[in-house]
Amino acid sequence: MIREYLQKNVYEALQDRLKLIFEDFDNIYVSFSGGKDSGLLLNLVLDYQKKYYPQKKLGVFHQDFEAQYTVTTEYIERTFERIKEEVEPYWVCLPMATRTALSSYEMYWYPWDDTKKDIWVRDMPKKEYVIHLEHNPMITYRYRMHQEDLAKQFGRWYRLSHGNKKTVCLLGMRADESLQRYSGFLNKKYGYKGECWISKQFKDVWCASPLYDWSLRDVWHANYLFGYDYNALYDLYYKAGLKVSQMRVASPFNDYSKDALNMYRVIDPEIWTKLVGRVQGANFASIYGKTKAMAYRSITLPEGHTWKSYTQFLLDTLPTRLRNNYIKKFSASIKFWHETGGGLDEEVIRELEEHGYQIRRNGVSNYTLNHKSRIVFVGKIPDHTDDIKSTKDIPSWKRMCYCILKNDHICRFMGFGMTRKQQKRIDIIRNKYRSIEEIEYGV
Repeated sequence: MIREYLQKNVYEALQDRLKLIFEDFDNIYVSFSGGKDSGLLLNLVLDYQKKYYPQKKLGVFHQDFEAQYTVTTEYIERTFERIKEEVEPYWVCLPMATRTALSSYEMYWYPWDDTKKDIWVRDMPKKEYVIHLEHNPMITYRYRMHQEDLAKQFGRWYRLSHGNKKTVCLLGMRADESLQRYSGFLNKKYGYKGECWISKQFKDVWCASPLYDWSLRDVWHANYLFGYDYNALYDLYYKAGLKVSQMRVASPFNDYSKDALNMYRVIDPEIWTKLVGRVQGANFASIYGKTKAMAYRSITLPEGHTWKSYTQFLLDTLPTRLRNNYIKKFSASIKFWHETGGGLDEEVIRELEEHGYQIRRNGVSNYTLNHKSRIVFVGKIPDHTDDIKSTKDIPSWKRMCYCILKNDHICRFMGFGMTRKQQKRIDIIRNKYRSIEEIEYGV
């Protein structure tokens, strides 16, 4: 997809997108995380609704991850109380499986775990619109379901509870936040009416990101221009000297936030003392998150080990479930580079050949720009590729080892998505449970 620049600014483009959404969808709700993007989107959508569609009621969905800064909680509560009479508010505090990158022994922790009420980071919000285990109208919720599934199933329940009509969830996602999000918009397969910012979730349930082409400057300019309220956490982050890329409103235990865990100790010491006791590894990550201990900086290979033998040693120390998780991903990666190959630039290929790596070309990659040559490793996977300066996107046992040391259970550091076989298996499982849910819920 080639970038096309419109003869209008991002605000004008947003108005056109909101017009499409309000005209085409019966049910509309905004996913509000408490961050700058979702907060701005909520305010912009409410302004549009009041001006053009005052008769249409909007829903507001907040998925609460329990562990967060006090100022974030205050902002969310302040926002809900301000708009509760003009929207349908849903503040969801249900147990859900949430990935943690802090522990070598746990892949998930469970916000609002009903078996651990005594160590909750915060008390359960006491509002009539809070959804919890004792007050849960969501018939599509499954106990301790994955956080991503909970968000999706809320959309399905919202459609069922609102006349089973065409429904859309509005997200404050922007393409310039990361290459992953940019590529997500670039590769939309099921766009609504050819729009890359609207994708299908279920039958008659869609997700839309009308701010997808906004920049960070656009977001803060709009907040200033319209005088919108926002999360004061960003002011604290700015005063603390954080980079823009570090200013995240998310679960403090995930891959993206763990490096800034120590900020809780400075900004919100009361919450910090509860974080330490809530999830294994929180204190360790705050102290050593930017050191060799968690593979943030270059680590030293223990004497007598190769990267392969050190990786195998680390695998032997892990619980069975985690060990099998890594082995499955490492095996898939090795098989990929031996049989299919990844698309590489000609400069990288020349450098690999000059350093004596056993490689061969295997056609071209349709998933890369300019259809780069696919390169297969004929011999063993390299122990490390420190002598290759032009890229890091080639396989090695060192990269696998880093995944374990970084508690990167998804293996993002290796740079691979799912293989076609893995995706096919997931599709089969999804279709299986989708058919069950369609029978159960009549959808």
